[in-house]
Amino acid sequence: MSPQSSFTRRDGGEYAYTIEATKLKFGVGAIGEIGADAKALGMTRVALYTDPRVAKLEHVANAARSLRDAGLDAEIYDQVEVEPTDRSFLAGAEFARAGKFDGFVSVGGGSVMDTAKASNLYATYPADLLTYVNLPIGKAQPVSGPLMPHIACPTTFGTASECTGMAIFDMLEMEMKTGIAHRELRPSLGILDPASLTSLPPLVVAANAFDVFSHAIESLTAKPYTERPAPETPALRPMYQGANPYSEIACSEAIRLIAANIERAMQTPDDLSAREPLMFAGMLAGIGFGNSGCHVPHAMSYAVAGLVHDYHPEGWPDDHAMVPHGISVIVNAPAVYRLIGPSAAASHLRAAEAMGADIRNISDARAGEVLAERVIGLMRATGVPNGLAELGYGDADIDALTNRTLPQKRLLDIAPRDISRGDLGQLFKDSMQYW
Repeated sequence: MSPQSSFTRRDGGEYAYTIEATKLKFGVGAIGEIGADAKALGMTRVALYTDPRVAKLEHVANAARSLRDAGLDAEIYDQVEVEPTDRSFLAGAEFARAGKFDGFVSVGGGSVMDTAKASNLYATYPADLLTYVNLPIGKAQPVSGPLMPHIACPTTFGTASECTGMAIFDMLEMEMKTGIAHRELRPSLGILDPASLTSLPPLVVAANAFDVFSHAIESLTAKPYTERPAPETPALRPMYQGANPYSEIACSEAIRLIAANIERAMQTPDDLSAREPLMFAGMLAGIGFGNSGCHVPHAMSYAVAGLVHDYHPEGWPDDHAMVPHGISVIVNAPAVYRLIGPSAAASHLRAAEAMGADIRNISDARAGEVLAERVIGLMRATGVPNGLAELGYGDADIDALTNRTLPQKRLLDIAPRDISRGDLGQLFKDSMQYW
């Protein structure tokens, strides 16, 4: 069946979709070419962003050496906060402004890449922090022109920040996550070197994998692009357009690769034959969701991460409580599939089939349940927390979690059915424990 047959055009509805992606380079050892790549982009004075832990790894040393061997002036900024905040975004932007750089390199996880994006933005077009932040928290002012070149080099594989025009952070005073979304934030080049993944502890691998998983499943099950009204002009076509034939293909393959490789990758950290497919899956899902968008599990995850009580996951910095992004997403996901599955049965079953489920003779009413069962089984096999309760949440937190999810309208609107306050409250309740 042609992917296009899944999308029915409507009078006055959207009739086209765009496929946009960062230029990407993939391969073991590719980080060694970063100096030549930066020089080709016209960089002469480079800000190299990383975090204190990644700064000690060989990957950063290799990147810095390559930049300097190319004759470039490179200065390292290693104070990026894992799960960045408004405070750390502002600190990174101040470093960028003071340094008068003409190019950026980020080596690390999504926190590092997002901080470099924001620093590039606020150094190029200085403004109050909330100027570019998404509605309703910020003003969502469009970026007025191109940014300086940015090469993003992930050392994880979950966020796909190297593929997207998003930069996510915590608003500390509001205890919630939000972000900046604009095409100009997409890096000029992404360098994906699977050799960087050998340093990741097992639970970090699981969290990354489930982030990829959620990107892919949410993109696959999102409201079809044809259900949006057609824009008045092509320039008004949104970055996140809804499910489309391209995202359907890319995200189905990403789901299959994660399901087939996650457990072996956790058990054998030096076996690139297991970890390399995970990074490739992250790239596929990143391009997919970078054009289609994510919905309810991600909207809920921002509240889960922002309201964290005293959860300290193994494998992450232990100087503050945090819920890693992939975990904050996946603990909500099965409950969401059960609710919205009947509204997008074919895509939920396609996701379940990519995980190895036999979907013959499964009714539309059970589509979400079949997918939820598959994901819960993988959660148990990989040792991720058993729902919100294991993260320290209880029924007394449901109102606060709901209140901090409702402002994520950009995400909630892409769901295949309307999501009410009551729905969110019930979803958080149903996400407390799965087994």
